[in-house]
Amino acid sequence: MRVDKFLWCVRYYKTRNMVTEACKKNHITVNGQIAKPSKEVFATDKITFRKDQITQIITVLDIPESRVGAKLVDIYRKNETSAEAYQHLELLKLAKEHYRKTGDGRPTKKDRRDLDDFGTENEIDH
Repeated sequence: MRVDKFLWCVRYYKTRNMVTEACKKNHITVNGQIAKPSKEVFATDKITFRKDQITQIITVLDIPESRVGAKLVDIYRKNETSAEAYQHLELLKLAKEHYRKTGDGRPTKKDRRDLDDFGTENEIDH
């Protein structure tokens, strides 16, 4: 099976076109070699790809006939991505939400003034 179809079948990408774009940007490797979308994958192949600021590493266990349900994905692949990578992603999400919660909209005038004051507080006046 083609690598683009496999990653789509096991639900890492929403569309095959997204996988193709990732291949063109050299984000996907199969057994350490940069893969084109048409690269064939077989059982025991190791696929490494970068998605959502995480380098995912998966091993192909079996080839699905077509796109599978989320509960059946583990039959066809083994996820070997380190736990530290997922923890790093959680820290990134928390850092983004530290100042402004998601859905708060654009910064207000007060937010802008606070940011401007923050920059001037650190300067020494002569």
